[in-house]
Amino acid sequence: MNPRLAQLQPYPFERLRKLFSTVSAPSGVRPVSLGLGEPQHPTPQLVKDALIESLGGLSRYPATGGEPALKEAIGSWIERRYGLPEFDAGRKVLPVLGSREALFSLTQTIVDASRERATVVCPNPFYQIYEGAAILAGAHTAFAPARRERNFACDLKAIPAEVWRDTQLLVLCSPGNPTGAVMTLDDWREAFALADAHGFVIASDECYSEIYFDEAAPPLGVLEAARRLGRDDRGLVMLSSLSKRSSVPGMRSGFVAGDPEIIARFLLYRTYHGSAMSPPVQHASIAAWGDEAHVRDNRALYRRKFDAVLPILEPILEVRRPDAAFYLWARVPGADDVFARDLYAATGVTVLPGSYMGRAVDGVNPGEGYVRMALVAGVEECVEAADRIAAFCKSR
Repeated sequence: MNPRLAQLQPYPFERLRKLFSTVSAPSGVRPVSLGLGEPQHPTPQLVKDALIESLGGLSRYPATGGEPALKEAIGSWIERRYGLPEFDAGRKVLPVLGSREALFSLTQTIVDASRERATVVCPNPFYQIYEGAAILAGAHTAFAPARRERNFACDLKAIPAEVWRDTQLLVLCSPGNPTGAVMTLDDWREAFALADAHGFVIASDECYSEIYFDEAAPPLGVLEAARRLGRDDRGLVMLSSLSKRSSVPGMRSGFVAGDPEIIARFLLYRTYHGSAMSPPVQHASIAAWGDEAHVRDNRALYRRKFDAVLPILEPILEVRRPDAAFYLWARVPGADDVFARDLYAATGVTVLPGSYMGRAVDGVNPGEGYVRMALVAGVEECVEAADRIAAFCKSR
């Protein structure tokens, strides 16, 4: 067996199941999960209609590179969303089976494990695929310290020069999981300068980019930042997905876009890897990328939840509205895993311990003492969960 598998850490939700194995929710209380970041809003009818209309496509093999019509739909969306005119979708876009799968396989494409101390740098706390992909690619993982004063945004300045010299890939997440922090133009300027000085690739995980609060101020993306700073897309790729934007996590539909040389090598990898989106999903994805009305409605529903939940939790816990995304990152009294276990046993509400999303560096896990709450259930369920959490905290 591949010996690198033994280096993988247990997945956060595996750890959560083990944590809850000795307790159960109170009898007669409906459990509410704020633990898993799985969108629960209804699937837009236009997506379902497009999927049904194209079921005849199941009779043929899909092309790994995706249908030209889908690539053009994605390219048009990138032009509108990020102000990138005449985006060359044919060379710069590759449809993928959701951003999670692409994050893993992109790392396998980029990392050259034959180089001594091949390194992937990622945030901390972070989405665990970043670390797992690096391990299985034969790379060392280095973690960017969290800037607590900036809602746990990455502190790239704190990483030593000798780490950057070995770095082949920097993975960034904006808006971030688990805190919702958004990178500024100055943050991107700093990341680009490091990449240009040391020759590594930047992969920007932007799967939460369409969940934000101010319709006039969407989060800045890596390709948009590069254009504003007068830089080309050399060594830059973004990853996006319909899962959060359109509430269709089961479709497993997303894309990678950016440097055409990286996209070409990634397509070569995927041709052998066997990852191709089914024709009906491609057709439904075209409909989703071409419509913004359902996305605005989606954002409005998340805003309602934050507006309803925060007044309940802010007097009780150290928590605030994130820059974007659908998570609350709350500081809790005592150990975060004990808090999560006792909360579930007392109220039936599931939250994710922050330490499960972090790694200890120099003896410090930046997620310790925090929990992540995913406001993905309905408004009423989220309010009910917040009321239970507030009552639980008052009773301790």
